[in-house]
Amino acid sequence: MLAPTSQHPTPLLSSVLNQLGSEIVHGTIATGQTFTLLDICARFDISRTVAREAMRALEQLGLVASSRRVGITVLPMTEWVVYDQAVINWRLQSERTRSDQLGSLNELRLAIEPIAARLAAQRASAEECAELLALAIRLSELETSPSSRVGEELSTDLRFHTMILHASGNEMFAALAPSLLSIFKGKSVFGSPKRDPVAGTTRLHHELAAAIRDRDPDRAEHLSRIILDENWSSPHRDW
Repeated sequence: MLAPTSQHPTPLLSSVLNQLGSEIVHGTIATGQTFTLLDICARFDISRTVAREAMRALEQLGLVASSRRVGITVLPMTEWVVYDQAVINWRLQSERTRSDQLGSLNELRLAIEPIAARLAAQRASAEECAELLALAIRLSELETSPSSRVGEELSTDLRFHTMILHASGNEMFAALAPSLLSIFKGKSVFGSPKRDPVAGTTRLHHELAAAIRDRDPDRAEHLSRIILDENWSSPHRDW
């Protein structure tokens, strides 16, 4: 049975889904634990229709499986849709799971982004090359003269790396961008407020943009790896 969390349960589907999803991902509701639609209805004071929709959403994320005889069973992480933004966000929210999620995202970037940079040096359009250079220049400006706009440096860096994935010309790399670059959210929301999001690598960002513009795939891949290795080995990293 799921114990009530408050005397004023929230009937909205999104709230119910967020609560149950985060509790499963954080381990508050353990793998193998079972409950029923009636348990959800009682806990959140919602209709069976809303409870069923929440259960279906959890099923689509691979967090639970349902059967008539057993009810709803919580599944292990091996069954989760780990690229889904909701699952990533829930893992980032908890100190128990945040470090592992950030580490996994960084390892995924190390595996993919340097190859995307190599492909971008071969396939990027003139417009994409120009935008990458403009973003790199802006990062350099922000390093010496920080913006009064909160988060501009982080958003500029995010745009730069998103552009590389799209400029690769590989639609599957591009589709991974929101999940792959969730690491930026993890750093900005849960990291140190004093952390430099580009970790002193603005010059390398500019050199990478230039390598892509100059159609030098070997150098582009090499520079991308250096940037990611710098962030990974930085003593200021937050995981």
